[in-house]
Amino acid sequence: MSENTPPRPLPVVLSRHSDELLSSWIGRHAAFYAVPPLVMLRHCLPEASSLRAADLQLTGDQEIRLANMFATEPAVMRRMTFANVARASRRLIATRPTQVCTNCCPGGAEPAPILRSQHLGWRIKCPLCGDQLRGPGKWEIPSPFQQYRSAALRGEKLLDDEAERGIGTWTSPTEIARLLLMRRIPRPFPREHDLWRFRVLGAIIPDLDHVVAEQGENLPTPAKPTLPLHMRPALLAGVAIVERAGPEMLQMLSGHMMGDNRVRFSDAAESMIARTPTWKASSQMHLI
Repeated sequence: MSENTPPRPLPVVLSRHSDELLSSWIGRHAAFYAVPPLVMLRHCLPEASSLRAADLQLTGDQEIRLANMFATEPAVMRRMTFANVARASRRLIATRPTQVCTNCCPGGAEPAPILRSQHLGWRIKCPLCGDQLRGPGKWEIPSPFQQYRSAALRGEKLLDDEAERGIGTWTSPTEIARLLLMRRIPRPFPREHDLWRFRVLGAIIPDLDHVVAEQGENLPTPAKPTLPLHMRPALLAGVAIVERAGPEMLQMLSGHMMGDNRVRFSDAAESMIARTPTWKASSQMHLI
């Protein structure tokens, strides 16, 4: 089949679930027609490399061809993907489902539908019903940061507004999250020398260092700033606190760094502020 030949609509089109991910819908059709999911996708898009790639980006022509095959509208296909998520925020999209809403995720179906929100590493509550998300495993790990829930919910909204709607404030909440996951040197210098566990975030959320040490958590790097669900409120709260305090807090946080890390942190922070003309004019802060 030529790439430009519109595929015929499927004889049977399964109903979509609210917020269902495109690869999930394609996978359920593949199961129905007893073919591998990638074969189902390539029946319509022979050039497709993977279902993950289709979730992240579709061209206008690809949306039209998929919409024709599934007897729906191209805009519907686009809403089932992460195509509209801001580029910077895509670092927070997990490759596998990391959470579930027990209220909105359909049960009993096989294969079970996967929702977009199950991959979003900035969420702690369901975007459909507002219930608290839970980990995907059988045993739920309670968050040790419940006292920061109010700030965490504000951080979630900041990150969600940037990712899904392109709404920002004085800087990018995603970039704040990345800075907060950089390594820092605590004072006094720890006897155990396990410096891997100390992050800038711990200077804002004092409980973090203890929790990381107690649970043996190896926090992710700034390149992939998606925390496990029970640890996520700490990062979300940190983002909200820095965003509300403004650039001056970045100067304070740079004092917790040493050597090359401090230089990298300061350069990144200065770049963030310089891209925001309003704050650049009103703030005389210079990071060292």
